[in-house]
Order: sequence, then structure tokens, then C-alpha cells
Amino acid sequence: MRIDAYTHFMPSRMFKILVDSGYPDIGKRMREVPCIHDLDIRRKVVDTFPDYAQILSFAMPPLEVFAKGDGAKVEEYARLINDELAEIIAKDKGHFPGWVAQGALGAADAGIAEAQRAIKNGALGVQIYTNVAGVPLDDPKFEPFFAAMEKLDKPIWLHPARNASIPDYASEKTSKYEIWWAFGWSYETAAAMARLVFSKLMDKYPKLKIITHHFGGIVPMLEGRIGPGWDQLGSRTSGEDLGKLLGELKKRPLDYFKHSFYADTATFSSEAGMTMGLSFYDHDKIVFASDCPFDPEKGTMYTRDALRFLEAANISKAEREAIAYGNLERITGTKLVK
Repeated sequence: MRIDAYTHFMPSRMFKILVDSGYPDIGKRMREVPCIHDLDIRRKVVDTFPDYAQILSFAMPPLEVFAKGDGAKVEEYARLINDELAEIIAKDKGHFPGWVAQGALGAADAGIAEAQRAIKNGALGVQIYTNVAGVPLDDPKFEPFFAAMEKLDKPIWLHPARNASIPDYASEKTSKYEIWWAFGWSYETAAAMARLVFSKLMDKYPKLKIITHHFGGIVPMLEGRIGPGWDQLGSRTSGEDLGKLLGELKKRPLDYFKHSFYADTATFSSEAGMTMGLSFYDHDKIVFASDCPFDPEKGTMYTRDALRFLEAANISKAEREAIAYGNLERITGTKLVK
């Protein structure tokens, strides 16, 4: 059995709000992918593949951006999403054996109450984004959320968030050619991981379980910079003693990235990406995922290739089964394969 740990679905009530808002760019993208909001189509996609099921999570845009900073609205939208996801899974655990709650870090309590409520209602964990409307995750106001998630002993699904308003160059006002997505999201993921490491949040909450989307973005291919490069932290910086910070960390920077984070196998049909991710992360920290349905075939291409790459990977049968479903069951504390 293969349990797809990171797929996206837009519950009908939130989808109507998004459509009625006329939200551009990512909003337009959501409207153009039927599988993102039509359950009948989504079930057909799942049925395309034998011994396969999906965990559902919300897609985009980030609620904090969509709600324009209104904390009460962020929490309201999160509750709307989470309640409907719970309803979907309760009616069809064959196709969808579990769901991920949508976080509400923009709420007054950093989304703690909603995370607790959703997990009590059956959520496997909570999805957040790599920044909260431009504010980094290591901002002190979000620390209570991480403390709560460690106490709840449930994983955090970490999704990249970046849009065209962040330019590629300082001389420009917006990003061009969707560089903000193609390269920006992978950088954004790595940057968020680094902020959690160097802010010492990973030391303070060592039992946190954070699943990074897309195999941690650019992290696996930058092992040399993260390793020997950051072993020299501070050598390139004046006016701030980063060498002192390096000495205060409980582990070598590379060890956090390789051993403290979890990662999924969604690589946008890149077999090289799968190979690199499998060689970088501990195999007990990898969960199978496809990022369905955001592919040119509107739902099947990324899934088909992710399944094929996992089957062809040069790993043992036990490791393959752990990645396919075992690791996810262990870190969520939930039996997903019947």
C-alpha cells in the first residue's frame, strides 16, 4: 500500500469563497484544476492507481494573505476548511484515510486553539507555510504554536509560500517568468528550515516533527554549503558574532537538515530529485508524496511518476514500505493501512 502524504484539495465551501473573491494568480490556478475541488474527479484519480490512497490537505493561497491580516478571518477560514476535510474523510476513508488541518498562525493565539480542536477532531497534523504573510517562522509570536505542536506530538506539514510580489532583483518590483514559484518556493523552504535551526527553535523543541514539502526544496543539492560551508558560519559576516551562535547550537548545522527534519518525495516528476533526496535524508524521515494534482495532466502525472520512482529506488523492501506508509503511521501515531 502507498499512502500519499502530501496532496492538495480545496473543500467546496472555501473554494466558493476563493472563486467569489476573484483572487488572482494562485487563485486562478486553483480554479483551473478540477481535481483540486471536485471530489468525484479526485476519486477517479486515486482509483487510477492500485493500492494507493491520499492524505488531503488545503492548497493555496495562505489564509493569512487571503484574509489580508485579519486574524479572526484566518481562524474562521481554517475552521471552515478543517471541518469539511473531516467530513470528507469520515465518509470515504478508502480513498482518503486521513487529513491535515490547515493552520491559522495569523490568528490571535498563533492558531493554537484551532490546531488543538482539529487534531481532537481527527487531523493527523497541521499544515503551515514557510512564512506568515511575510513574517518569518522564527518570530517570537509563533513560538507558542511550535511548543503546542511538540506537546501534541503531531507533525507539521511545511508548505512553501512566495508570490510574484517578491522580485528577483532589487531593481525590479515583481518577479518575472514565474521565477518566484519555480526557484523561489524551493529557496523559501530551505530558508524557513534555516531560520528554525539558527533561531534555536529546533534545539528548544527537539521533538518537533516537521515534514518539508518537495524534499526540502534546494536543501539536498546544497549539502556542501550547508555542511562545510556553514561550519564556517560568521567568516563572511562583520558586525555580528555568528561564530558564537555556531558554538551555541547543540549540533552541526548539517545534522539538523539531514536528521531533524522530515521530507516528502514530491519532486515534480524529477527522478534525479528523488535519487538526491533519498541519498540525503535518513530513510526513516522520508514520507511518500506526489503533490497531486498540480501537474500537466491535472492529477495523474506526478502521482504516476512518484510511484514509479519509489518502486525503482535502490532501497530495501523494508525501507520502501516505511517510506510508502510506515513512517507516516509512526509519526502521526495513526494506523492508515487496514
